[in-house]
Amino acid sequence: MASQARVRGYDPSEAILEIFPREGEFTLRTEDILQKISDHADELALVLFGGINYYTGQFFDLKAITDAAHAAGAIAGFDLAHAAGNVVLKLHAWNADFATWCSYKYMNSGPGGISGIFVHEKHFNNPELNRFEGWWGFRQDRRFLMPPIFEAENGAAAWQLSTSAIMLLALHKAALDIFKDAGGVDILRAKSVLLTGYLEFLISEINQQRGRDIFKIITPRNPVDRGCQLSIVCKQNGKAMFNRLTADGVIGDWREPDVIRLSPVPLYNSFEQVFEVGRILAAAAEEN
Repeated sequence: MASQARVRGYDPSEAILEIFPREGEFTLRTEDILQKISDHADELALVLFGGINYYTGQFFDLKAITDAAHAAGAIAGFDLAHAAGNVVLKLHAWNADFATWCSYKYMNSGPGGISGIFVHEKHFNNPELNRFEGWWGFRQDRRFLMPPIFEAENGAAAWQLSTSAIMLLALHKAALDIFKDAGGVDILRAKSVLLTGYLEFLISEINQQRGRDIFKIITPRNPVDRGCQLSIVCKQNGKAMFNRLTADGVIGDWREPDVIRLSPVPLYNSFEQVFEVGRILAAAAEEN
């Protein structure tokens, strides 16, 4: 975002607006996001937001943010790196202008997996859009005639600049086939709510048994406001507890200074595995 602002002659410190949680809170309130957009309605060109925050695991109200952006006369775009394959997304119905995501996280397409984009169909036939135009976005039936004026392919493909990597596409197709065989995102999301809820219950049990909050979950408690991730603040000796999890075969993520991220993924994690993670967490709390 900073480089985009600089390329267009703006100072990033002036052109980019950020929003932070309230004092003493870890997640953003939707009303604060919407108020920020409203307060700067006269100067906003783009509202660019994450779908799920990588640190807290908060799933934002993308429809409300889109509506507020449009009310301000701005474009609404979303980074869905942590949301794609994790939660149910209805970008067209929510009227989002565009979105982009990677496929190597919850979509299981491997390290460096191919990225994806969404562009709302209302933009497909707009020749006035000021955008980068590339060879692979040119309409296929006339591409090799090489006319001097760009003619866009129909759909989001018009924004593609160069040839896709065929091996990455093959890996991604294999991953999507597995999603299809599993019944689709809706079914997986239903399991995810239960699986993550079970991990939350086990963590609460550990705190109760110890008589104090050794672990503080900063991810929203309402399943509607989160994906499968739980971000856990360790009150003390957090790195040692994370190392214990790793030593016992639990693949999580450590974020300085004191957060462990755990994501029970419905496609390949079981309730028994979540129970085992709870057991290891309890043992780590006892040791530390």
